[in-house]
Amino acid sequence: MKALITLFFIVISFSSSFAQFPKERYEQAAYYLTNNLEKEIYHLEVSPNWIKGGTLFWHVSQTENGKRYFLSDTKRQTTQEFFDHQKLAALLTKQSGENVSSAKLPLDKMKVKDNDLIEFEWRNMSWKYHIAKNELTFIPKDNIESVPGVSPDGQWRAFTKEHNLYVENLISGDVNQLSFAGKKDFEYASSFGWSDLIKGEGGVRPEMLYVSWSPDSKKILTNVIDLRIAEKMYLLDFSQDDKFRPDLYAYYRGSPGDTTVVQVIPVLFDVEHKKEVLLTSLKRPHFMSMNLSWQKDSKSLRGMYFERGFKKVHFLEVGLDGTFKDLFSDEEDTFVNRDMLFYQFQNGDFIVSSEKSGWNHLYHYDKNGRLIRQLTNGDFVVSKIAGVQEENQLLFFEASGKENSRNPYFNHLYKVKLDGTGLALLTQEDAYHEISLAPDFSVFVDNYSKPNMSTISVLRSTKDGEILQEISKADISNLKKRNYKFPDPFTAIAKDGKTEIHGLYFIPSDFDPNQKYPVIDYTYTGPHTATTPKTFKSSILNHPQQMAELGFVVVMVDGLGTAGRGKVFHNHSYRNLGDGTTDHVLAIKQLAEKVNFIDINKVGIYGHSAGGYDAARAMLLHPEFYKVAVSSAGDHDHRMEKAWWPEMFMGYPVEDFYHEQSNVTNAHKLQGKLLIAHGAMDENVNPSASYKFAEALIKAGKDFDFFIWPSRNHNFGRAYGDYFTKKRWDYFIEHLMEEEPLRNYQPEALSKTNL
Repeated sequence: MKALITLFFIVISFSSSFAQFPKERYEQAAYYLTNNLEKEIYHLEVSPNWIKGGTLFWHVSQTENGKRYFLSDTKRQTTQEFFDHQKLAALLTKQSGENVSSAKLPLDKMKVKDNDLIEFEWRNMSWKYHIAKNELTFIPKDNIESVPGVSPDGQWRAFTKEHNLYVENLISGDVNQLSFAGKKDFEYASSFGWSDLIKGEGGVRPEMLYVSWSPDSKKILTNVIDLRIAEKMYLLDFSQDDKFRPDLYAYYRGSPGDTTVVQVIPVLFDVEHKKEVLLTSLKRPHFMSMNLSWQKDSKSLRGMYFERGFKKVHFLEVGLDGTFKDLFSDEEDTFVNRDMLFYQFQNGDFIVSSEKSGWNHLYHYDKNGRLIRQLTNGDFVVSKIAGVQEENQLLFFEASGKENSRNPYFNHLYKVKLDGTGLALLTQEDAYHEISLAPDFSVFVDNYSKPNMSTISVLRSTKDGEILQEISKADISNLKKRNYKFPDPFTAIAKDGKTEIHGLYFIPSDFDPNQKYPVIDYTYTGPHTATTPKTFKSSILNHPQQMAELGFVVVMVDGLGTAGRGKVFHNHSYRNLGDGTTDHVLAIKQLAEKVNFIDINKVGIYGHSAGGYDAARAMLLHPEFYKVAVSSAGDHDHRMEKAWWPEMFMGYPVEDFYHEQSNVTNAHKLQGKLLIAHGAMDENVNPSASYKFAEALIKAGKDFDFFIWPSRNHNFGRAYGDYFTKKRWDYFIEHLMEEEPLRNYQPEALSKTNL
């Protein structure tokens, strides 16, 4: 009897070693789901839709009365509600038979013809609302849809039949066949859809008509999609309720180094003479971009052409006979920026960006490709061409890193004359500025903020940046009632021992400075982005505050190799994607020296997609530092990923770097707790790499957890929340916080977003 009593107490002691995680904290975290906050924050930003040049614009904002539409007059510098929302709701209710709330008007694809007439789509109808008359009319949407493939003059309609291109004269009814070589897997007038799923082994690829008519309606640019040697990737859909065998789906997707890929071949047609010119010299794999577009005289086309590996790019002018001229080329030993900035003048001159100076700057070339001048210069990064006012010879551009003693990622608007003189800063505030320039270049809307400063939306003059009107301020009073605390920025020294890097940390609303908090690192090391929030909106409508409310300190870091800091900074990622989290480790350790409320012995990490790779890689590269990781939709071996960004940043052709930095290769190094998650229908990052990683962990005798969402594609675990959101929360609660999660429960706000 005594032995039984002893055993009973042992069991009780063991079962209560973990405290039950409180329901209230789940609800507190769920409050910060994006779909909740979008209703809780009023006037978060002003995204203008310009009318009449720069005289008027409309925008929509969430207010204390629900969603409201506003009209601004830039001359009078006034902003008011666009129309009576209750009157329009009453008309919609009457004519549709549905109860329409004035707080949630369903004005999809809204267009404003003038300040008295708006058009929108709803319930497969096209609606027109005359504001002054308070009149609402509608017609079935199918009656107004344009016919695809129609020429600009309305005389011709292009279409495909049995994989060949035809044109129909819409006046005479005559039909002419333009191509004759088309067949299955060599398909004319088609395009390649990134997510085109083919059902069944012998399934048909979705029809993708693509034609680009010349302005004079006499010629067509299109593609041949050559699938003849291309290999497919596969998915199994287990989620159909009425089936007991999975559906097989396939899609075409090239991986790094592959030669058996879809090829895209541009082709020109002279409609009148039925002449075809196949541009075989510009054939490219489907993952390499080329954006040929007609010139206004219909005598040529222009576009950027990247060579495979992204080390060289050309701006080409292509003639009607298929010959082409290289107007501009750029080359790097590592990689050329894929997101090049470009503007073409009416006379054919053009502005293009290049990092050849070590910083992304703008260069002005004449129509024949001769350099006129470098327009911007210095140790800063031009991020956008905001507009070019040809009449006044002015260039408006956005850039970061130019202003001293400011966050180098903070964006500002500048203007400069096209002769290279008169450079002027138009946004003075030490913040990140999101800009919308009026079409007439007279004014611009500026939403400026920081992660630790809510958004202020103003109207400014392009003359000198003077604030003409404060349109709105983000109202976060609902958050303040819950004791919301802004994230805190911090800096650290990177792994090179000299470069300053930037990060943020998020704390719970009931933060106690005398408590020690476990740390979670939210990772997506890039290198095609810098993911640490720069604005209030990107910081609050994101994962970290949700996670912090559970009782963690959440950290984000932009380390060496991420985008936005110049070529030398960015090049750290080249052939080195596997080392992105080393700077995170250093930053968190340096943060722990500055503050006393983080537990450096309890650090976890999570990320999705490239961040999913990062999270698992961090566990293998820094097993002594990271104790827990959640890796979702990870590309665990870049040799199995979609080709473009590994070939750009890991190099082409495929070399040993891929093998050495593969999570599969390094699976035997796992020490801590790891959850691998993937959507079974993920056509972006195929789940095969997660399976391969899991198999390697099994062979190495490693313990890990594995979650497959049978029906889900790449889109899960986002800031809006879904089933996986709580699963990720629970993993850190149990293994990092060492408390017992509340099982079989989802907060009300989270359960609404599961599908």
